[in-house]
Amino acid sequence: MTTTIPNTASPLALSEIEAIRTLFPILSTTVNGHGLVYLDSGATSQRPESVIQAESDYARRANSAVHRGAHTLAAEATDLFEQARERVAAFIGADEREIVWTSGATGALNLLAYSIGNASAGLGGAEADRFRLQAGDEIVVTEAEHHANLIPWQQLAARTGATLRFIPVDDDGILDLDAASAVIGDRTRIVAFAHVSNVTGAIAPVDALRTLAHRVGALVVLDACQSVPHLPIDVAALDVDFLVFSGHKMLGPNGIGVLYGRRELLDALPPFLTGGSMIETVTMEDATFLPSPQRFEAGTQPVSQAIALAAAVDVLTGVGMDRIHATEAAYGARLASGLVAIPGVRLVGPRPGTERVGLASFDLAGVHAHDVGQFLDDQGIAVRVGHHCAQPLHRRLGLTATTRASAYLYTTDAEIDAFLDATSRVAAFFGAER
Repeated sequence: MTTTIPNTASPLALSEIEAIRTLFPILSTTVNGHGLVYLDSGATSQRPESVIQAESDYARRANSAVHRGAHTLAAEATDLFEQARERVAAFIGADEREIVWTSGATGALNLLAYSIGNASAGLGGAEADRFRLQAGDEIVVTEAEHHANLIPWQQLAARTGATLRFIPVDDDGILDLDAASAVIGDRTRIVAFAHVSNVTGAIAPVDALRTLAHRVGALVVLDACQSVPHLPIDVAALDVDFLVFSGHKMLGPNGIGVLYGRRELLDALPPFLTGGSMIETVTMEDATFLPSPQRFEAGTQPVSQAIALAAAVDVLTGVGMDRIHATEAAYGARLASGLVAIPGVRLVGPRPGTERVGLASFDLAGVHAHDVGQFLDDQGIAVRVGHHCAQPLHRRLGLTATTRASAYLYTTDAEIDAFLDATSRVAAFFGAER
């Protein structure tokens, strides 16, 4: 079962996609004598010229330490840095004080897990009591999680004595909601799961899982790495407690990510990283910390990256997330139906006709995923191969690796056709035809 996201917007027309493609310098690249067909945006998206330019312009004209200097350049850098926060916050319907800059979604999840661990160790005072874990408490994840939303919680459970439990998936890799009702119980303190699976493309039933979690007073942590770039997101409507995403998956640069948290929760959570910029007062014996977001932003910040991420948000907003979602839903449907029509292909995730984002992973009988990827690369088609940082899910499905194609706003129907045609020829090339 997935959560249907109502969308009456029309998909992007070919003329619009062609205009969008002109914004991305790399899309004119040739690979192995073929025009690049980039179907690996689920790993890292490409950057438009405006994003590249935003980072370059900052370095050329305004580079300085933020929140520290009193000179004109420092003030300008600080203004640009905080304006970027406002724009990114508005993109997901948050208040700018609820947006914490991190190194990426992995950094955001580790920040959150370690901060909760600090509360569990007695830091943060009475206001941090709501976060404290102890033996007998439970942290719930799913069997489909990316390692970045699994290992930090494994480690937190080990440090606090809490028990880590998981919601299983079925043979297609879809979450078992009946099992979720049994797993999430009175001892559950945290429920962490991906909004969209980076392997199956399935959209999680956020409303149902959030309701189960909040009913027992558990915090909800949403890994939105594969949803913020592709779906219209409103954190107020999602009603989750924390949410993370990465810049490099949404037209932005590497080295920047976001932790969203309800302001009252962030202000009560003790910091993980400490040092300059996040303090209120310091003595030789003690320190007090600024409110969020500054209390989580110790040290030199990723200023140019934040500014470039805001530029990426401007591009996505200009196109319209509802139309991007409509376009990619159509691509997801075409990928699913096209792949299952190829002999020997096992599609992972929702069956054709069931909602998914523009992403599909598959196994081809008799051919290792790395060989599939190499064959496609020879045709100029870039896809992802491997376990996609989701070994437990692949193990549950009886697979060691899959091939994943993921589309974005700059993908065309012709590129989907080229991918499906090339994939249909892989088995014969390797002598694995049935």
